Amino acid sequence: MKSLVDYDIKILIALLQSLKGRRDFFKFLVNNGYPELAAWSNAVRGDEEALHWLFDNGYGILGVLSNAIDGEKKAVQWVMMSKDEFLINFSAACRKEEDGMRWLKERDLEIFIQMVYSIRTILELQIKDQIFWYRWKN
Repeated sequence: MKSLVDYDIKILIALLQSLKGRRDFFKFLVNNGYPELAAWSNAVRGDEEALHWLFDNGYGILGVLSNAIDGEKKAVQWVMMSKDEFLINFSAACRKEEDGMRWLKERDLEIFIQMVYSIRTILELQIKDQIFWYRWKN
């Protein structure tokens, strides 16, 4: 399986926009042979079906990455044991660990830095939705 760093920059820009909730870019990814990236963007946004799709269709690494970003203990451990510097530092940066963001900045991985900021926003909204769950009951 390809690492996120192996995708063409144009595809990564589409992924960034999909993470931001742009359905047109989500559809672009699906229709142009990147269903794994479309599913991953939805999994990061909290879509359980998309997460299961990743595991069921040979993209388990992206599923684990999504879970590690969420701070799930076993996923974080798996990422650490993988010794994949990108996965370790990208997921850490998404969890607001300074070393992870520093690693990305030192390597000028700007598109991934932008993804981190988008993912942090997504995670903050998910936390607010959990705290104020009663607002969604009506």
